[in-house]
Amino acid sequence: MGVNIAELQAYLAEHYKDRATEQGLFMKLVEEVGEVAEVLNKRAGRKASSENDLAVDLAEELADIIHYVVGIAAINDLDLEQTILDKDKRAAIKYNHERNLSDFLAEKGETDE
Repeated sequence: MGVNIAELQAYLAEHYKDRATEQGLFMKLVEEVGEVAEVLNKRAGRKASSENDLAVDLAEELADIIHYVVGIAAINDLDLEQTILDKDKRAAIKYNHERNLSDFLAEKGETDE
């Protein structure tokens, strides 16, 4: 089972409806960014590490970051999926990329069929 950004955004809009503020979600986001930094420091040997699987820890902290970013978009009724596609198109032009995310997805769709 997979999830796309629009589905996650709809779920979080429902989950946080009348319960969360953008400031509160942003503070949680910042906290999670710090936790990613901690895991990366452990992976680099700059910080003592327990026996935990650091790859699992990193994946979980990154998932938390995605959760709060999408949550902020959700409570503000932003179309994050379209914004990502539009912003990537502009970046592809600016940085002379061979293809943009929309083209990648279109090509992927052709090969998945």
